[in-house]
Amino acid sequence: MSKIKFVREYPLNASAKMMYPYLSTASGLGQWLCDQAIQMNDRVFNLRWDNQDHLAEMTSQRTNKSVRFTFQNTNKGIPHDNSYIDFSIETSELTQEQFLRIIDYTDVGDVEQLTELWDNLVQNLRELIGG
Repeated sequence: MSKIKFVREYPLNASAKMMYPYLSTASGLGQWLCDQAIQMNDRVFNLRWDNQDHLAEMTSQRTNKSVRFTFQNTNKGIPHDNSYIDFSIETSELTQEQFLRIIDYTDVGDVEQLTELWDNLVQNLRELIGG
């Protein structure tokens, strides 16, 4: 199955300083993104969905700006495919509104299903941060 790059922006009524811990820490991610998140070491996280573990390395990080998690391939003999999730906090220069930009590079082929999934996840985040 070929990979797709999914990009979506969501307006959020919260400061970057308030949002960032939900995007960059195991405790924050576990509250809205996945069923459970465990920080394995300084940069590697175990993100669990539907009783399946997914190891992800924080490969990029700018405090209160952005974070990228690149998923590690745990299947021996299968080439690494560089799937990742990238979160960026952006501010509209015109309105000063905060946006969360999500890039999901994945093999899920159904864009409509992926859109619905991210819409629901971000709604969970909004409820947590009041945005």
